[in-house]
Amino acid sequence: MTDRAEPLTYDRYCEEIAAQAQELEVLVASGADLSATVPTCPDWTLEQLVRHVGSALRWAELMVRTRAVEMIPGDRVPGAAGPEARGDAPALAAWMAESGERLARTLREAGPDAEVWGWAGTRTAGFWARRMTHELAVHRADAVLAAGLPYRVAPEIAADALDEWLGIVAYLQRYAPGEATRELLGRTGSIHLHATDTDAALDAEWTIELTGEGVVWRRGHEKATVALRGPLTSVLLAFYRRLPLDSPGLDVLGERGLLEFWLERASFD
Repeated sequence: MTDRAEPLTYDRYCEEIAAQAQELEVLVASGADLSATVPTCPDWTLEQLVRHVGSALRWAELMVRTRAVEMIPGDRVPGAAGPEARGDAPALAAWMAESGERLARTLREAGPDAEVWGWAGTRTAGFWARRMTHELAVHRADAVLAAGLPYRVAPEIAADALDEWLGIVAYLQRYAPGEATRELLGRTGSIHLHATDTDAALDAEWTIELTGEGVVWRRGHEKATVALRGPLTSVLLAFYRRLPLDSPGLDVLGERGLLEFWLERASFD
């Protein structure tokens, strides 16, 4: 179940893809240590993270441009590997920005209803516009945190990222569960997310029910087995397992074990 307070427009997603790719470009070009380990993705350096994001953008761009009817293997995407030389910040920055601009341009040309292969029940360009917006938003947080800088994202983007994440997890659990998400089927209880720094118009509260047969979620304030409260960006990053639950500004009220159980098992895998 999805119940978004105010859907974002397709044009807004296209704008965000280009803008957030440019923000990563600026970060890389500013002299950030490309060899630094990314704390939230410890198997990657900052350069590997940026290359991953740019590769994903070019993969999505090729699928939308060719109206792919099935997944295109990553090794068939031109330019997906990025600059040949490692540690070349100017080249990496330019490649990152170009990757975002190419995808945004292709999405605009295609329109939201163009038929394209997708992996979460929606086979349109609109799926990819939304998915890549939030792929960028979360991985940009990874990059910013690795550089030791504050992370900022528009409240409506953060709220929509949570909507999308919950919708995909609920879909995959029902129709294509992995081993971890399948374990959610055996647990019951409810989780409430409450952003403490947004106005009522955004309606930045969510209730997730584990029914024993699937995940059901909706926007709104309700009592739950456990609640996670804090600034919207912190709630988003904690729910994406980018921030510890004990981070400053976050509060967990109720049965913390249920929230930890969810975080360990709810994923796109």
